[in-house]
Amino acid sequence: MKFYVGHGRDGAEERLQNRGVSRREFMKFCGTVAAVMGMGPAFAPKVAEALTAKRRPSVVWLHNAECTGCSESILRTVQPYIDELILDVISLDYQETIMAAAGEKAEEALHQAISAPEGFVCVIEGALPTKNGGEAGKVAGRTMLEINREVAAKAKAVIAYGTCATFGGVQAAAPNPTDAKGVNDALKAQGVNAINIAGCPPNPYNLVGTIVAYLQGKKIELDDYNRPLMFFGDSIHDKCPRLKYFENDQFAKSFGDESAKKGYCLYKLGCKGPYTYNNCPTVKFNQTNWPVEAGHPCIGCSEPNFWDEMSPFYVEK
Repeated sequence: MKFYVGHGRDGAEERLQNRGVSRREFMKFCGTVAAVMGMGPAFAPKVAEALTAKRRPSVVWLHNAECTGCSESILRTVQPYIDELILDVISLDYQETIMAAAGEKAEEALHQAISAPEGFVCVIEGALPTKNGGEAGKVAGRTMLEINREVAAKAKAVIAYGTCATFGGVQAAAPNPTDAKGVNDALKAQGVNAINIAGCPPNPYNLVGTIVAYLQGKKIELDDYNRPLMFFGDSIHDKCPRLKYFENDQFAKSFGDESAKKGYCLYKLGCKGPYTYNNCPTVKFNQTNWPVEAGHPCIGCSEPNFWDEMSPFYVEK
C-alpha cells in the first residue's frame, strides 16, 4: 500500500479509476454508505457527489491513549481498500500511524494542515490522560492534552472515533490512574463538541457516513451521548437475528453446547445487547460478520464506562 500526505485535491474519480476502482464498484460503496445512513439506494449518487467534490476535506487525525485498533479496523476495510478510496476522497494530511513523514517533517505537516485557510476536520482516536496536566501521554515532547487542546479548538468539526476517544475506554477503567477522559469531557473548556463514533473498534462505515453528512451540510441528529442517531438509534437487541430466541425463552446455556450450536440467544452468557446501541447487526464488519453472529456475546463496547459497568462480560447483567 502507498499512503500520501498532503496530496492534491482534484480528480478523485480519475485517481480511483487509475487505482483500479471502477465506477460500478464506487457506486456500490456509495450505496452501502447510503444504506448505513438510513437512506434508500436512490441516495447513492448524492453520496458519490459528496465524496468526489473538487475540494476534499483536509483531515487531521490525532492519536492518544489507545491501542490503535480503530485505525487498524479502517486499514482492514475491504471493497474497496482504504488506500484505493478513503484516502483519495479525503485529504488525510496528518495521521501518525500511516504517514510516511516522521520527526520534524511530521510536525511540519501538522502545522501546515491546521493553518490552512480552508480549514480542516479533526478526527481524534484515543483517550486523553489529564492527571498532572496530562504528563502520562506525550507526542514529540508535548502532552496529548496540550496538542488536542490546540488542534481541536481550531477545527471546523471534530469527530471522536472509538470508545476511548468518546468515553475514555479501557484507559478510564477503575482505578483510572491517569485520569483518562473522552474528548468532550477533557476539552469542554476549549468549547469542543465532538461527534462521538463509539465502538471498540467502531465500524468504518459509521465514520464515512458521518463525513458524508458533514460534507453535505446535513444536520446530524445526536443522542444524549453525542452519537449520531442514524448509527446508534437502535439497540443491538432490537436488531439482533437471535431476538426470536430471546422472546421464546430459548437461551444458550454454555459455549459449544447444543443450544449454542442452534443459535439460541446469548443473554444468559452475558450478552449486553439489550443495553447497547449500535448498528453492528445490520452493517456488520466488512459486511461479513459481527460478534453475536460469530457466537460471542455483545460486551457493550459502544456504551460509556462499558469496561466497568458491563463487566464481568460473561455474566448475565
